[in-house]
Amino acid sequence: MSFDRVEDAIADIRDGKIVIVADDEDRENEGDLVCAASAITPDLINFMATHGRGLICLALTSERADELDLRPMTELNTEAQATAFTVSVDAAAHFGVTTGISAWDRAKTIEVCIDPDARPSDLRRPGHIFPLRSRAGGVLRRVGQTEASVDLARMAGLPPAGVICEILNPDGSMARRPELEVFAKEHGLRFITVAQIIAYRLKAERLVQRAAEAVLPTPHGEWRV
Repeated sequence: MSFDRVEDAIADIRDGKIVIVADDEDRENEGDLVCAASAITPDLINFMATHGRGLICLALTSERADELDLRPMTELNTEAQATAFTVSVDAAAHFGVTTGISAWDRAKTIEVCIDPDARPSDLRRPGHIFPLRSRAGGVLRRVGQTEASVDLARMAGLPPAGVICEILNPDGSMARRPELEVFAKEHGLRFITVAQIIAYRLKAERLVQRAAEAVLPTPHGEWRV
């Protein structure tokens, strides 16, 4: 099976498109529709709900989740992959949100969540958008689509937040890699893996930073270390 290049997926994310990101076959072995939260529209929400059929979630940095006072959904997380769900939310009524479930309402809730000026009081709890806390360090710390979506948005030069939705087959079963490949071709979507994002980051990023500098006298002169 051949996958697309991470660089091309990043370009599509930057252009407001959806890509497919699959995790390891020995993990959840699933594929998610992924787009940048800053690019979300009612049409993209409707595509995810209609064709993805999974749960539509908003991946945020922990810092942003704290700013919005998005507390864990449960104090004891026993989910197999420790996915960091917070309490679900809708945007408040003064943003025009009604029931919270329509594609427009869900897109507006995501828009409010990533607005730097939004406050906790701008959200109603519970709701129809499911925020997820991404681990600091992204896919280098946790090998999941939550972190992958935030990493892709960040690498695209966009606010570090992503919208993700698992892909189900028409019969309700999980779409695995063969089905995901067909899905990607049918809808013209880039298809990459979390493992590719990890490899890309390890190659492209400077992971060691200088924390301090000192002058060390030696018999051969001063050395800067």
